[in-house]
Formats: sequence, structure tokens, C-alpha cells
Amino acid sequence: MSRPGKVNLVTKSTLEVQTRTTNDWFGKFAASASGWLGSKWAFAGAGLVIVLWAAVGPIFHFSDTWQLVINTGTTIVTFLMVFLIQNTQNRDARAINLKLNELIRAIDKARDQMIDIENLSDLELDELQAKYEKIKAECIDRQSRGKKEQPLAVTNL
Repeated sequence: MSRPGKVNLVTKSTLEVQTRTTNDWFGKFAASASGWLGSKWAFAGAGLVIVLWAAVGPIFHFSDTWQLVINTGTTIVTFLMVFLIQNTQNRDARAINLKLNELIRAIDKARDQMIDIENLSDLELDELQAKYEKIKAECIDRQSRGKKEQPLAVTNL
């Protein structure tokens, strides 16, 4: 049985996401630029630039200016790429966190306290990690005790 309010909420949410992504010109630019610049063709193009630069070295007698051209070019490209990559990674990490939050919310036995833990301090995360390491150690201990107590099963070959 579907709930009437649920349809409106989903429709509203979809419209909000579409509005935000269509108005985010830098996000769209960063995503498409990262996709293209991470392709084999961009790599091949960068390799071709280096080969051409090396080929013209003898013409310019391998001068300081000749070296400065490649150094400046690669520095500028690297500087700009850092921001594109960081934007793309921030968006991907946020999307993954939201998906995980939805899974936690949807599973009845999951602990709701785990939603948005990426916003906790390092000390709070350290406490959670220690708690889960203790749970893991207890689980391993139970499994090792269970194996000692159970008789070996005989299989027919």
C-alpha cells in the first residue's frame, strides 16, 4: 500500500536535486572536466605535448627558457587540476555518505547513531573505532571457542 505523502516527498526531492545540479555550473564543469582529463585521450595528449617539447629542445639549444616553458605549463595545469579533483572527490564522498546514511536508516537493526558520523571529531571517531575493535575481538574469541567445542564433521568423499 503506498502512502500519498511519500509520492509528494519523492517528487519534491527529485525536483530539488535537479534544480541544484542544473544551477551548479562549476560542479557540472568540474565533473565533465575530471571525466575528460582522466581519460586515455587526455593522457595521450599530455604525452604528445611532452614529446613535442622534447623534440624542439635542440632547436632552442635546451635553453633555460625552453625548460621554463614545460615547468610553467605543468605547474599551472597541476594547480588547476587539484581544485577540479578535490571538487569531484568531495561530491563523490558526500554522495557515498548519503547512500550509507540511507542504508542505515532503512535497516531496522542498524544503529541510527552511525548516520552522519563523518561530522564527529577525531576523538569521537577514535572512541567509536575502539568500540568496534572490541566487538570484533569478542566475535573472533566466540568463533575460536565455538570451533574448539564443536566436533569435526565427517564428509563422504
